[in-house]
Amino acid sequence: MAEIQIEGANGWASGLPTWRIESHWLLDIFWGGRPMTGYHAWIFSFMALVFHWPVFAAGAWSPKLEARILGSLMIFWIIEDFSWFLFNPGWGWAKFAPAFIPWHKKWLVGLPLDYVTFTVVGALLIGWSWRTQPQASGTGR
Repeated sequence: MAEIQIEGANGWASGLPTWRIESHWLLDIFWGGRPMTGYHAWIFSFMALVFHWPVFAAGAWSPKLEARILGSLMIFWIIEDFSWFLFNPGWGWAKFAPAFIPWHKKWLVGLPLDYVTFTVVGALLIGWSWRTQPQASGTGR
């Protein structure tokens, strides 16, 4: 909801007074071809720190906790992004389509490809993070 207040109807910070890198091959690989803006660099870094904070504060980092954090971040950003469209008075469900959203360049089954990719990868990371090691039987067989 805060992002709706910040961006208004101008998606992907198109109306904000922030720096922008419109295209770069790294953005094509890691950012879905969307421009990098000062706003998004800040908000993504900030939320990554927020999600990591409990682990830093407890001093209990592990690969499984990192997988859980990254998977949770991926799911969080999908929910946040979809909520932006759903609750933004300038958009709504009717405009959630490739014809209206140029910054989501690739779509699959009616969803931005990032939603599908991050849902699958995020769920796999979270699932792996909760997986327990099989116990040794101790029977010698």
